[in-house]
Amino acid sequence: MEWSEPGTIIGTRRHGEGSVIVEVFTAEHGRHMGLVRGGRGRRMRSVLQPGNRVFATWRARLSDHLGYFRVEPDRLDAAHYMADPLRLAALNSINELVRLLPERDSHDHLYAAYIHILDYIQGDEEWADQFVRWQLLLLQELGFGLDLTCCAASGEVDNLVYVSPKTGRAIGAVAGEPYKDKLLPLPQFLVQDQHVNPQWRDVKKGLQLTGYFLTRQVYEPRGIEPPESGERMTRLLAKHYEGDIRDDR
Repeated sequence: MEWSEPGTIIGTRRHGEGSVIVEVFTAEHGRHMGLVRGGRGRRMRSVLQPGNRVFATWRARLSDHLGYFRVEPDRLDAAHYMADPLRLAALNSINELVRLLPERDSHDHLYAAYIHILDYIQGDEEWADQFVRWQLLLLQELGFGLDLTCCAASGEVDNLVYVSPKTGRAIGAVAGEPYKDKLLPLPQFLVQDQHVNPQWRDVKKGLQLTGYFLTRQVYEPRGIEPPESGERMTRLLAKHYEGDIRDDR
């Protein structure tokens, strides 16, 4: 068994004296693990860092074996993330979310969006709204997609301001008014197609919305806690929007 494909390193762990088990995210083969012999050596250590883009070749005798990776560098972006606490927190958070995916399942659309958000995180533009959109796409890939296209009660497509915590469907202002204390707020950037640079209060609502459904539909049923990396990213984002981001590592 063998395949070769571009991918992004999302994590490693030691194995034996000098090898590491590498976790790579790719479009066609999803979240995939393999052993890299000599991965703890000086040359490979700098390549096998989370956030680095590589070209990976995986080989195994049988498809259900762990197998071996040969990894060649493509874009070594890890140092760029490590130089900035907010970027690093965002990378750690998104990689923890990737680990919610079943291993070895193809997620080509999600991977394309993953590369897109990593490019945003490394750039100078605001990216938090894109991060929330990626979380919504992840929920969809996991089978828990939200329907924010029209009001669940009236079918109207305008003035959508709430989300039902039970169904994950949008609710209009008029239909939701009697139940607004029981509904989740729907930030308006999520019903707009373009990148709009929303204010922090709307970004925070978006993170709370996706966090609610990730916890209810994924974390709680699996009996796991939401990763601390997401909380750290939210704290640093708040400071960033307030113009006071510091390294609190």
